Parts: sequence; structure tokens; C-alpha cells
Amino acid sequence: MGFLTFDSERCNLCGLCIEQCPFQAMSMEASGIEVNEKCRMCGLCVKNCPEKAIRFEQKAGVVNKDEWKGILVFGEQEGGRIHPVVPELIGEAKKLAKKADYDVNVLLIGGKGTEENARKLLEYGVARAYVYERPEFEGFKADCYADAAADCIAEMKPSVVLIGATPLGRSLAPRLSTRFHTGLTADCTKLEMKENTDLVQIRPAFGGNIMAQIVISSSRPQFATVRYKIMETAKKQKNPSGQVIVRSVSDELVRSRIQVTQIAPINRTKSIEEEEVLVVAGRGVKSEKDVEMVRELADALGGQLCFTRPMVEAGYGDSAHQIGLSGRTVKPKLIITCGVSGAIQFTSCMNASECIVAINKDPEAQIFGIAHYCIVDDLYKVVPELVNKIRAGREE
Repeated sequence: MGFLTFDSERCNLCGLCIEQCPFQAMSMEASGIEVNEKCRMCGLCVKNCPEKAIRFEQKAGVVNKDEWKGILVFGEQEGGRIHPVVPELIGEAKKLAKKADYDVNVLLIGGKGTEENARKLLEYGVARAYVYERPEFEGFKADCYADAAADCIAEMKPSVVLIGATPLGRSLAPRLSTRFHTGLTADCTKLEMKENTDLVQIRPAFGGNIMAQIVISSSRPQFATVRYKIMETAKKQKNPSGQVIVRSVSDELVRSRIQVTQIAPINRTKSIEEEEVLVVAGRGVKSEKDVEMVRELADALGGQLCFTRPMVEAGYGDSAHQIGLSGRTVKPKLIITCGVSGAIQFTSCMNASECIVAINKDPEAQIFGIAHYCIVDDLYKVVPELVNKIRAGREE
């Protein structure tokens, strides 16, 4: 790896560093000692080398980009089912792949049923689905999941690896980028592929005030996580031609320092990401009583009440119902904003909604720039009237 350097004049190939490495990251090859992707940069080899022939060089490794080809999507599973972010990642990967003439492949790690889920993903037009299936993979264990994913990446050498920005993905992605001593861009909102195969990873920065374009120019693979509901879902194909490749899983690969004692499902209500109708209360809503007025509109429409970040910080809502960079990204069929100014931190996480209705008495409010229907009026007049009309319409 690019972070460890061996002094050939001092190294006598005693092999002590190989014995001392707790991660089996070193091996004796014809060309000398080589370091693989299992290296955690723990420093034991540096400390224990009797000849002081090993040192860290704190710079990213430079690779031959021509050796790294294709796009690999991590196929996350939740409760034995494919997470809905996966078809979205495949859809985006296929768009990027066209520019570089790449294949789109998917990696699935899990217990019983993983191979069956892999066959379902072939319908989205992936070339290959790599499967690591063993009972020990039941339930997410960060260490052995990272080992399995690294095993696949090291052999397949994809140029780009896309992972969902889910709790699981946010735990797995940084572990993998560290293994391969390369970069990771989290919570991307847009991706573009250059002709030289460099991935332009675009995401809000500095509180959403700018859109940063991040490029990993010299190392591979290029890791990026993408939030659910950001990208378009891949379309299913009538006659998929991809293949499922079941990978051999050794006992060492499933060995974990994490012990799962119990798995219990959480009784979840429908999340705001899954809702088709949302009503949002912004800073124009002044009190708890007024929040209840907006909640009546959400209830009348059969949707959920959501909040902007200032409203959550003021104690009117919780993070599970917050839309924005520090909250959730949503894509409902209908979203009505009440007293929301429309800062980019908020709009970047809801502007893909099918129908956006904005209520604000300020005609210059930023939210009107993305809204399909703009109501320039006092929300305290508009919201009760909407509730009355909706209820009256149902009674007829």
C-alpha cells in the first residue's frame, strides 16, 4: 500500500513484520514483502522491525487507473430484503458507466436468501452480482462485512464504489476507503464522470452555502455514499443477461470480534422518506398552537408533518421529521411548505418532489424558485381554509 515504505538496503527479509501483523496484511513475494488491503496502519510492523526498515509516508498512493475499471454498487439488505436505495444507486451507476464504457456490478453480503436477492437485482441490468453468503453474515458486523467487501474490491478492482448513505453504509464506507487508502465523499447529491474516469462528486458544503465538487485524481477506487431518494431508480429489463457469481467465503472471512446476541425488529411507523404526502412547518409558524394548525392540514391530507432545522432546534419537532442536510432527504408526490424561506440546506433535500406547493407571505422567498404552485399570502389564513375545503370535499 502507498502508506508503507520499505528500505531495501536495510530490510533483510527476516519476516518478523509478517509475523507481528495481526491482520495478515503482509506476505512474502518474489519481489519482496508486499502489503495488501487488510492493512489498518496500526504501526506494529514499524515498531517491531529490528532493522528500522519500515516507515509511514503520509500521502495517498498513486495507482495505474487503467487497471481499475467498472462501477460496483453495494447491495445493502435490510431484514432480508433489498434496501430501496440500491436500485437508485444502480440507476445512477448506469448513467455514469455510459460515459466510461464500464460495466455495472453489485456486491451483496448476508445470510440466507442473499443469492436470491442478487438474482432479483439482475433485472435492473447489472452485469454481475457478487454474492458472499454465510449464516455468520446474518446481522451487520462492521469488521467482517468490511473484510468481505475488501476481498471483492481487491480482486475486481472497480474504479467507482457506490454505497447508500444509510446507517449501515455510513459505517462501512469509511472503513473501506481507509483500507484502500483512497478518498470518500459522503452524502453526494450529484455525480458526474469525466472522460479520464475521474468521478466528480458533488455535495453541499459550508452549511449548504456552496456546492463542492470533489475529485479523487490519483488513487482508486473512488468511494461515494448517496442518500436515499436522491437518484432515479433503474428501470427493470425484460430479458436480463447478467450473472450471479457466488464467492467462496472462508472461516477467516466471517471471523468477527462482534457478537450478535439478539436481533429484534423495531416497531417503526412510516418514515417521512416513504410518505407520499408531507406538510412542512417553517419559521413562519410561531407557536405550538400554530404547529397544531399545520398538523391538521397534514392529517387532513393523510400525510405527515415535517419541520425545518430551526423548528427542530426550537423544540417543535424531532430529527426523524426534519428535512434538510442535517435531517432527511424526501421525494414525495406532494409537499406543502408553510412559512419556509427555502434555504439551500432545505431545498436540496426535497426539490425532487413531484409537486411542491409553497405558502409564504414574502413574495421574494427563495422557496418560490422551486415551487410548482406559489401562494403568496398569510399562512394563518390559507392553512385553515385548505383544511376546511379538504374536509368538505370528503363529506360530499
